[in-house]
Amino acid sequence: MPRARRVLVVGIDGVRLDTLARVPTPHLDTITHSGFLAPVTVAESTPTMSGPCWATIVTGVRVTKHAVWSNDFGGHRLGVFPDFTTRLACQDGRRTYAAAAWEPLVTVADGGPMFRRPTRLTHHAPAADTPEAWEEADEATVRDAVAVLTHEDPEASFVYL
Repeated sequence: MPRARRVLVVGIDGVRLDTLARVPTPHLDTITHSGFLAPVTVAESTPTMSGPCWATIVTGVRVTKHAVWSNDFGGHRLGVFPDFTTRLACQDGRRTYAAAAWEPLVTVADGGPMFRRPTRLTHHAPAADTPEAWEEADEATVRDAVAVLTHEDPEASFVYL
């Protein structure tokens, strides 16, 4: 019997795809060469901030619909245009997962959360706003994501680094 299909979206904030192509990333390169990389195009009219770009990626609609215009999500329309994990969990009860350290993605901070109702959620806030603290939060997020993806087998997942 064929195994059910799974979707994993890995979001690396602040890293453009063309930049990734120029630096050594052996693990990502393996995934790419295996045919498991699908770039997402964000319209040039989208503000170049995390909030609007991630909202576009995870909802599948443009900023004019989801209304996340900045990193403060106030006034958003994510209830009308939910993220893909929430949509799948609510639509037909699929097991979904979201993991992120950036608070507006998974908490009520700054008008969030962007991920409204995934089946499972991991949040590791950085202890401070320093590169070292963000690296530690990312490492904790990855550890939890590996455990959840390995042992709980969600059908659709988003992991933010």
